[in-house]
Amino acid sequence: MGIPCIPRFCSHVQNATRAGLTMTSVPNTKYNLNLAIALHRAGYISSVTRGGPTPPDPETITTAVPEPVTYKNVSTRRLWLGLKYWNDKPVMSNLKSMSSSKRWVTASLSELHRLARGLEANQIPGLNLGESLFLTTDIGVLESREAIEKRRGGLLLCRVS
Repeated sequence: MGIPCIPRFCSHVQNATRAGLTMTSVPNTKYNLNLAIALHRAGYISSVTRGGPTPPDPETITTAVPEPVTYKNVSTRRLWLGLKYWNDKPVMSNLKSMSSSKRWVTASLSELHRLARGLEANQIPGLNLGESLFLTTDIGVLESREAIEKRRGGLLLCRVS
């Protein structure tokens, strides 16, 4: 599926946080899984669990063994994301997709340096306080500061605040 699933992922998760849901599901694709794990590493979501069409039990979510994926059930596999809230407000208030299937937005290492410092680079506004930028690189999906540490540029996926 690739890049077209990222805007859908972003809009779905943003709608779920605005609705106040504690858990939501997205299709189990490689891009969705990698972005969800990166969001989890950055502290924006509380859990990422593979499952079926019904949500996993919250008490056993960390110890539950997921059902194996087979050719018969591959279309029903979902990623269940635990959403975080602080003082009844979502941790992710805004989730905006940067690239789409028709317009790929890339950033080199020097452009990432400018963006992380809050400066505009290549018509992309710089990051504000409390904002994160996620991009896909040759070593996986990284937050912009991680990409700078590892000296990598890449395709911008989404912006989270």
